[in-house]
Amino acid sequence: MVPMNRALALTSCLFCITASAQDAHRTAVDAWHAARETRLAAEDGWLSLIGRDWLNPGENSLGSAPGSTVLLPEWAAPAKAGVFILEGTTVRFKPLPGSGLQLNGKPAIETVLKSDADGTPDVLMAGRVKFYLIRRGTRLGVRIKDSQNPARKAFHGVPRYPVDPAWRVEADFIPYATPQTRLIPTVLGTTEPMSAPGLLRFKVGGREITLEPMVEDPDHPELFLIFKDTTSARGTYPAGRFLYADMPKNGKVVLDFNRAINPPCAFTLFATCPLPPKQNQLDIEVRAGEKDPGPH
Repeated sequence: MVPMNRALALTSCLFCITASAQDAHRTAVDAWHAARETRLAAEDGWLSLIGRDWLNPGENSLGSAPGSTVLLPEWAAPAKAGVFILEGTTVRFKPLPGSGLQLNGKPAIETVLKSDADGTPDVLMAGRVKFYLIRRGTRLGVRIKDSQNPARKAFHGVPRYPVDPAWRVEADFIPYATPQTRLIPTVLGTTEPMSAPGLLRFKVGGREITLEPMVEDPDHPELFLIFKDTTSARGTYPAGRFLYADMPKNGKVVLDFNRAINPPCAFTLFATCPLPPKQNQLDIEVRAGEKDPGPH
């Protein structure tokens, strides 16, 4: 028989371990979120975006003149600074004399540009303004960033729910016989093919929930969940949120909804975000993770 004082000590110790684990979890999430806010507010983070212009087949003008296909600020570039020439899936850039543009840190020359789909894109600069080629499905465009964008200067963090260990859940991973290709809707009104390796099944408040994760990059595999719940537009971002998780181990996946984040579209009009597919639109409240940051 365990003496009463020893039993109390054991109970107290077990409580201490639990409290200690909760504190460690909260500290880890807080540190992770602080690092995320730092990335958002970085000189080339999402808050530095000032433009995104799509290219048309043939010649596309670049400059500060009204009506330019790719429009730059007046203080950054001359009225006519260059031309993007879209031929099939290739974009050739031709700077105009006196533009003062830089390409990858050197005076710009005529060249075929690499896009973000090729890994590291070629970066053009007009003063402090950076711009580079992006590919979204079959569309090619130019993304423009300014390190002094007022939105970046006005950023004071992302609101979120208090860290709650109850929203760190273990899910069963149910693999498909072969990965399934899903056409995920985007804010552009297009669809983007993504690979779904299986289903995640877990319980919240006694209810069984399923979510279908995607794998964005087979070379750097991790699970990517695009979801919305009944807090969407009632505290959290209306279009839904993202959650990343490690690949399954022994048929299990840890989902920490305290790390649910807003998509880039919550912070800028110039992002191209995927939207939650129907199978990931939950009829429960997920009161964890980031809240709606408000107008941008």
